[in-house]
Amino acid sequence: MIDFSVYMMRNPLHPELPEKAYAKNQVSEIWPLEKFAKHIADHNGVYSRGTVKGVLADSCECLVEQLLDGKKVELGELGTFGISISSEGAPSVKEFSAKNIKAVNILFAPGPDFENLINRAEFNLVASRAAQVATLKAEKAGDDTVDLAAAKNKGTSTEPAPEEPTDPDNTPTGGSDNTGGSEDSGTDTGGSENPDSEGPAFS
Repeated sequence: MIDFSVYMMRNPLHPELPEKAYAKNQVSEIWPLEKFAKHIADHNGVYSRGTVKGVLADSCECLVEQLLDGKKVELGELGTFGISISSEGAPSVKEFSAKNIKAVNILFAPGPDFENLINRAEFNLVASRAAQVATLKAEKAGDDTVDLAAAKNKGTSTEPAPEEPTDPDNTPTGGSDNTGGSEDSGTDTGGSENPDSEGPAFS
């Protein structure tokens, strides 16, 4: 079950247009590796939690090793991992060197198990994190009313500007009218506009 709350947000590309209501999912819990390993172990009953955790940890180390060796790694239903590099421009090809390369970026293309999640998901409308906090604060203070609009506005007032904003009414990627984000567990992080994506293309 995916909990979500609804916010009124303005289109960053067309701030003169009226706000529209968009959904943001709430993260219900953050699972550490140990808990995820136990969950896997409990599912099949063949390998212990320690064995599963060791395999996962070793897989990460081996995956990084192969990526840094210039390989692309296909992990079946999980997906495909690869890299791209970011570099600083040089005046000419002759003047370009490895020192101009500033970052190695991880690319992940989800596998078939991650396709069409919308068809398998169930949704549950809940109050925003900011509204929950404001309600609890009012109860402790003995107040009878809560200004939910002010609470929600306060919760989104520190939203970081999206690096690549999309036009919810004219999404160039062919996606839907979607500027939703997520509310992290325990905090109201707002969320930035994210275009629909099918993952990076690997050559």
